[in-house]
Formats: sequence, C-alpha cells, structure tokens
Amino acid sequence: MKTKLFLLAFLGLFIACTSKSTSVETITTPTGKWQLVWNDEFDYIGLPDSAKWSYDTDGNSWGWGNNEAQHYTAGDSSNAFVKDGVLTITAKIDSMGGKRYTSARMITKGKGDWLYGRFEIKAKLPTGLGTWPAIWMLPTDWEYGNWPASGEIDIMENVGFVPDTIIGTVHTESYNHIIGTQKTDSLFIPTNFTDFHVYALEWEENEIRIYVDDTNYFIFNNEGKSFKEWPFDKRFHLLLNVAIGGNWGGQKGVDDSLFPHRFLIDYVRVYQKVE
Repeated sequence: MKTKLFLLAFLGLFIACTSKSTSVETITTPTGKWQLVWNDEFDYIGLPDSAKWSYDTDGNSWGWGNNEAQHYTAGDSSNAFVKDGVLTITAKIDSMGGKRYTSARMITKGKGDWLYGRFEIKAKLPTGLGTWPAIWMLPTDWEYGNWPASGEIDIMENVGFVPDTIIGTVHTESYNHIIGTQKTDSLFIPTNFTDFHVYALEWEENEIRIYVDDTNYFIFNNEGKSFKEWPFDKRFHLLLNVAIGGNWGGQKGVDDSLFPHRFLIDYVRVYQKVE
C-alpha cells in the first residue's frame, strides 16, 4: 500500500513538473510584476480555439503588399492544427488562389486586443530559402489611418536566407522601411529552428522592449512628439504566420525541395503590469 501511495505521489510530481505551467498567474521580470490576462496553452486537439483565434485571409486578393507567394487558408487543418500541446502552422506546396503555396495567418483581432502588456510566445521556427515566419502586432482600430500611420510591432521576424538571425522592429509614419527610417535590431540565435525559444514584447506607455528568452536586444522609446512617432497608445492584436517569398523573404528565391515548412508554437501568454 505504501509503495502504491509513493508511486502515485511520484507520478503526480512528475506530471506537475513536466506539464505546462498554466497556473502561474503572475510573473516577475526585471521591469516589474505582470498578471496573466489571456493565454492559449494549446492543450487540446483540433483546429485552433475559435474563441481566441481567427484566420486572416483578407489580403489574399491583393498580395498583402509584400508580393508574397502564399495563399492563406481558413479552417484548413493541413495549414493550422493543434496536437501534442503545440499549434503547428504549415506552409506547403498546394496551388490555391493563383498562388503556388498555402499557409495560415492566425490573428486574435476581436478576441484578444490589448493596450500595453507583456506578450510571450514560445516557438520553434521553420527554416529554408524563401521562408518568412513572424510573430507581430497590428492596430485593431487603425485610428491614426492606414499603414504605417497606426503602427506595427514585429516581435519576431526571420527570413530563410539569414536563418540564424532574429529581427525585432517597429513601424510608424515617421519610422518605416518604405522611407528607410524603420527602428529595428537583431539577435544571433543559431538554434531558433532546432529549439524552442521565448519571443517576448514588453509594451508600456513610454517604451517598447523586445526579447529572446531573457535577452533584451531592442528598445524603442516614446519621444513625446506625435502619433507619427508613437502611435502605440491604442489597442493592438497578435498575429502568427508563415509567409513564403515576398519582397524580403524571397530575395534569394524559394527552395521548393524543402517543403513543407512547420512553425511550432508551444504557448501564447499575455500579461498586464501590476501597478
């Protein structure tokens, strides 16, 4: 009897130590204490939770502005599926909508929209010539006007022709890549496609900070001028996607022999600061 009780206690401890930490409602970082307000641990099987995620397909008809080579699908389990505690976004060769490839672009718009917070996404990236995975944020209401006036926050971007480099960027009317003034930085992470890493954003009233794991490699400050420099006082939502080709991702071409490409997301957690 004692042996059985010991085994049960050990099993319970093992499960507690190896399962995802979904019960931790507050965390502390060097910048303060944060309260969990929204999360998806992907602890189910099937399509992504429709109460938390939608599929963005609106730009398929006009190419998303970057001349990308994929067609984003909606509700297609071959492009977005949850199993074994992981959301997998798959880009594959599968002609649709006049494009050679299909993929998925997941968004929280209308289901998860926030003004400020800490955003953590644990993920393992695809790699290969032509890939362009991203974890990013766009304004929900576009109150300052069309892109880039209302802003964009790129928590993580990676392109397959520079596979070991992670890029964090913000875009505004005054600072964007169209006019060559974007604010950006990068970090060398050679294991981003072999291991999971935590890609994080801390967004406060006067500062944006972007991290990989515990390394803060990009800071963007509110200059206190106008929305043209800082449109980040309105609510934003999250996006997860794998683009193929395009103006940036396709600069060195696309290697069809490497498909399919899989973007693995272990969890998404959103916190707001405890004052």
